[in-house]
Amino acid sequence: MSVTVGRGLVVELIRESAMLKKAYKILECDQEVQSLLRMSNVMAVNRLMYNDHGVVHARIVSGSALKIFELLVEYGVTPSSIVNGITESLEEAKLIVLIGAYLHDVGNAIHRSNHNIHGCILSKPIIDRILLELVDRSKVVPLRQEILHVIYSHDESVKCLSVEAGCVKIADGTDMAEGRARIPYKLGKMDIHAVSALSIKKIEIERGETKPVRIKVFMKDNAGIFQIERVLMEKILTSALEKYVEVVAYIDGRELKSFG
Repeated sequence: MSVTVGRGLVVELIRESAMLKKAYKILECDQEVQSLLRMSNVMAVNRLMYNDHGVVHARIVSGSALKIFELLVEYGVTPSSIVNGITESLEEAKLIVLIGAYLHDVGNAIHRSNHNIHGCILSKPIIDRILLELVDRSKVVPLRQEILHVIYSHDESVKCLSVEAGCVKIADGTDMAEGRARIPYKLGKMDIHAVSALSIKKIEIERGETKPVRIKVFMKDNAGIFQIERVLMEKILTSALEKYVEVVAYIDGRELKSFG
């Protein structure tokens, strides 16, 4: 069954986990986290005229990442944190995905350049603080390092070394419906970036027929292909999960092109 990528998806996907619900509540209520996300938009949106990198983006990416993660696990992919003995449960692996996805863009509060590195520096004490409320102290450092890897690896130039990081990286590229596309464009300037961003109407994620994850991009015209090729596919190709993911573009319900 398809799910629509949006800010409410994360709440649906954590409903049955007390640990994940507590983690999400902490993130949503933490003054430092929320202030960093607000400052990320001051830098990215107000000063650089980029697209949203704040709390709405954090929520959207969190839900999308958890859905991709669930589909991979159902298919038989074992989370890297379990393979390497960092965690012992799927719930803790999901915790890595959730916190990493929510915090992945806080580095924009310093500058867009090297924001994945800034994000690791800013997030370290926050992650420590959150994990101490959720897991045994002995697990804090290993889990924190996995989460920092998620944050660092979400940039297109960095190859992901874990399934958890790959899920977040791909999810970052799925937040592009209704003008929320990842390629920046100057406000009021109708160039290919703007036209392409505004052409994408909805993103859905479902189990594929030949691959475990299918991302469906619904567009009003084929200008949206630009966003798929320049953003989503570039993230998929450095996620280390490319063999598990396919992308299909649609116009008026008709399949236009498939990727992967």
